[in-house]
Order: sequence, then structure tokens, then C-alpha cells
Amino acid sequence: MPLAIAVTSLDLVISAPDGRAPDAAVFQPPEAQSLDTAVTQTAVLLDRCGHVVTLYPDSLPAPYVRRLHTIRAVLESDRLALLPVPLPPLAVAVLARQLRLLSLSDLGPGVLAAAARLLAHYVYAGAQLPGVGGLDRVDVGLGAHLASLVPGSRFGVLVNPARRLFRIGGGADLPAGPGFGTRLTVARARPAKGEDWVAGTLAPHWRVQGVHEAPLPAGSARWWGSRGVVEFAAAIPDPTVLYQLVSSVRRERCHWCGLELIGDRCAFCAGPLPRADGADGPGAGAAGGARTALAGPPGRARTALAGR
Repeated sequence: MPLAIAVTSLDLVISAPDGRAPDAAVFQPPEAQSLDTAVTQTAVLLDRCGHVVTLYPDSLPAPYVRRLHTIRAVLESDRLALLPVPLPPLAVAVLARQLRLLSLSDLGPGVLAAAARLLAHYVYAGAQLPGVGGLDRVDVGLGAHLASLVPGSRFGVLVNPARRLFRIGGGADLPAGPGFGTRLTVARARPAKGEDWVAGTLAPHWRVQGVHEAPLPAGSARWWGSRGVVEFAAAIPDPTVLYQLVSSVRRERCHWCGLELIGDRCAFCAGPLPRADGADGPGAGAAGGARTALAGPPGRARTALAGR
């Protein structure tokens, strides 16, 4: 049976440049839909697709998160995975698009759901901001706060895979980009006027394979603390490369629900894999395979697959 990728708002469903990604299911917030309707629609989705992998930003309001867990509890189903992602909204949308592409492959539901944690560490996510007064995602020093008061100031912020804040045009070196092929997705609060720093400076510096414009998710302004945000996310666009990366990781069998998975915990039943005494655990072997497949920076795949 096919597997469905779900998100928590329609603006987290962004198109693939080549149009190959299947659509995602979209949950509705509690104020927009009754619990009975949400449970019924989710049951129909599970009957049709077998398993559902749901991605949502970890900044999702608490009542909405409780609604998702209530749906799962009422259905008493371990075929609905709920995965909070510690990335800004556009990056979550990009990650969901990657999983939508991979859902067309022969990867099982346990492997595909666990792959979200691995692939998230290969997304370079950040934003251009007109000020840092509302930014609480990175440490903001006094100098940056003072510079933020100067009219026309702009700041660059990188939050994944590392965190960095710098003033655009202030002489700071640009952050190092991915060491592998990516495509840059950009979402703007308003159309670009004058110099386009993201497309004109950052994209060439990172040597991306193209720039794709997408609508700005509604939650981005709150996440970044700015209404004038230009959010960007560089990620692997090629499903063949994504498949190779995920397939290179050692697979295990969940001893609770029996699904095949990667990493050290099942995304559906939350069952941890037993660790052998003195071993680094399944995440260590998986990390080595992922690094070999992509030749990414050392340690990132290990972080991606290590339990939190």
C-alpha cells in the first residue's frame, strides 16, 4: 500500500521544480475542524495509505500538537507517526518535499519516517532579516541589537546545521555552504526590491544548482520574529541521491512493531532499539554509511541518527 506524507498547514506543501513529488495530506488546526471529523478523515487516510508520516515544526502551537496526539490515541494506531522537526517552517516544507519524493520509492514506512531525522541535518536553513529585535533562535549580542536600530540594516541568520548571525554588508565572511549538490528554496514576506542578497550573493557563494521561489509559510514571521523575513533552505533535490543516502544506512528491525528502520528508535511506535554493551549503538554504524554515501561533513549523520 502507498504511504502518505502529512503536514499541518497547506503552506508547508511546496511544489517540486520538476513536478514529480506527490501531494501531501494536510491536517487542520483544532479551531478549524472538529475532533470527530479529524479522526474520521485520518482513519480514512490510514485505510487508504497504510501508514502516515506527519511532519510539523516544533514551534507548532501546543493545542494543535495535543490535537494530533489525541487523534492518534483515539484511533489507537501505531501507523501514524508524529514527527516534530526543529527547523524553521520553510525548511520543514522542504524536508516534507524530500520525503514525498522518496515515498515513490521502495523504502518501507519505518525507514522513510526515520529518514526525516537524518535528512534534516543536510538542510541548510536560514533567513535574511531587517532587524534582530524579535529573534530568539540564536544568541544576539549588544552590537547586533544596536546595529539593528540603524535604518537599512540587514542581517543573515543560519540556524541549521550550525547557528550563526552576521550583518549583511558588514564585512563578515559568508557562512560555508553545503559540500554537496543542493537547490535553494526561497520564500519572501514581500517581493524583492533592489539588491537580492539571497539569490544574488548567497546562492552563488553556496554554488547551488538553482533557485526555487515558494510562498512564505504563515508561521515564518513568528518563528523568525520579523515580518520582513526572507527565508531560505538549501537541500538535496535529486531523489536518486536521497535514496542512495538513506539506503546506505544500516537497517534494523523494531522489536516492538516489527517495522524495518534506520537509527535507534522507531518513528511509529517510539520503541528504542536495544544497544549491545560497549557498542556505539545502531546510530554509529548508520552514520558511517551515510557519510560514505554523501561525503558530508564528519559527524552530522551521527548527530542525525543519535537519539535525543
